Amino acid sequence: MGWLWLFLLLAATAGGLWIAGKLRGAALQVTLAALMLGAAGYALQGQPDLPGAPREGELSRPALPLTEARQAMLGRFTAGERYLLIADSFARRGNTTEELGAIRAGLKAYPDNLALRIGLANALVDHAQMITPAAELAFERARQAAPRHPAPLFFEGLARARSGDRDRGLELFRAALALTPEGTSYRPMIEQAVALTSNTSAEQQTVPSVPAEQGTIRQAARP
Repeated sequence: MGWLWLFLLLAATAGGLWIAGKLRGAALQVTLAALMLGAAGYALQGQPDLPGAPREGELSRPALPLTEARQAMLGRFTAGERYLLIADSFARRGNTTEELGAIRAGLKAYPDNLALRIGLANALVDHAQMITPAAELAFERARQAAPRHPAPLFFEGLARARSGDRDRGLELFRAALALTPEGTSYRPMIEQAVALTSNTSAEQQTVPSVPAEQGTIRQAARP
């Protein structure tokens, strides 16, 4: 399950970079290659299929980047963005406690900021390395704050996929897509998330049962 959310995050990051106009053509391919290499190291060393939370005083695995996807959907110059960028820097080092602290500081200053509300939910998922009741509540509050915006649904979909709930993740991606008009700059990113999750679900449904040893080999060999 960890692989699915891993690649969805990579797709979202690459999509955000493309949408923002930062990368095109060969430059985008180089960045994608770098992201894939980083993801491979994350998966091999961090074992993304194992849920858990860091012990007190320990660092989590470095979070995969959501900055570009967030900015593509919510803007680059929001009131809370400086707090989120500080949180991103902590997340990249695996310091999810400080990541949460930065976002909570931002929410004290801007309690109604949607990007910060979603950022809190994502940070809670980073900290526990899976979706938790606290993260669910944070996503719910973000949806209540902006019921017609697709971002809360999209990022919760990523969190659900990360935690192994692929079917719920797909439902949320489809709901986010339904709220995104044709021609919206970030719509292709959501469409890609729907396609990737749908394809993986269909693949799982058509795979015949195999002995446990063979199933383990198949899972390890899957890209």
